[in-house]
Amino acid sequence: MPRIAGIDIPEQKRIEAALTYIYGVGKHNVRDILTESGVDANRRAKDLTADETSRLQRCIDKINTEGNLRKQVRENIERLKRIGAYRGMRHANGLPTRGQRTRTNARTNRGKRKTVGALKKDLRTRMEPDQKVAEKEKEESSK
Repeated sequence: MPRIAGIDIPEQKRIEAALTYIYGVGKHNVRDILTESGVDANRRAKDLTADETSRLQRCIDKINTEGNLRKQVRENIERLKRIGAYRGMRHANGLPTRGQRTRTNARTNRGKRKTVGALKKDLRTRMEPDQKVAEKEKEESSK
């Protein structure tokens, strides 16, 4: 399994698809990298020579990838939060940042549903003893 930019590239895939396993390298970047390094896009990753691997590595090193890119994205989000930008507030509250509706949908950002109002009968019966204890404590503290 060839290792490029600190990532193990899958051997059985074409190099064009295998390079997209590197964070920050997409299909468009792969075409540029392959033409610059002179590697055929249809070759399998296992068939690459050491020279071709090193040429690919040099081309990928010019691009901001993996840890550096993740750090840059994280810093950008932190900067937006720090300056009080609208997008920063949306990030901080876990809401969509690009204008999508939130009345319905947006489940990915907002997380699992939180039921408000109606409770299941079994849940209500489990909560009733806790409420009685809380009421007794409240009465004792007011005395």
